[in-house]
Amino acid sequence: MAFYDPTGERYGLPTYPFKFAPDGLLTRRQLRARQLRPGGQEPAAQLMWRRGKRIAYLFRLDLAMPKRTATPAQQAAINKALTARRTCTDCGQVKPYYIPRRTGTCLDCTPEVTS
Repeated sequence: MAFYDPTGERYGLPTYPFKFAPDGLLTRRQLRARQLRPGGQEPAAQLMWRRGKRIAYLFRLDLAMPKRTATPAQQAAINKALTARRTCTDCGQVKPYYIPRRTGTCLDCTPEVTS
């Protein structure tokens, strides 16, 4: 238990080894899975593993807030941007895949690469 420091004297924040976090503390991913967000709170503790090279911050579940949802105008802007990523600049067709940024054109308009 090299990273067990519940008082925070050694690492500045209460620190626990991987998979040893106390109840009521969750990572951002765990909050997101529950449709929550940290809501502006500072990390309450941290997980540390892989010889201290990996760190995940832990947030209090009781202070977490529900995730915000996009407004209809924001959702429309996102859909417009995603459609633009699927529209070929040469033929103007909307494809069912994103246009490769390397070529900027759809796979039908991209010239054959000869080896």
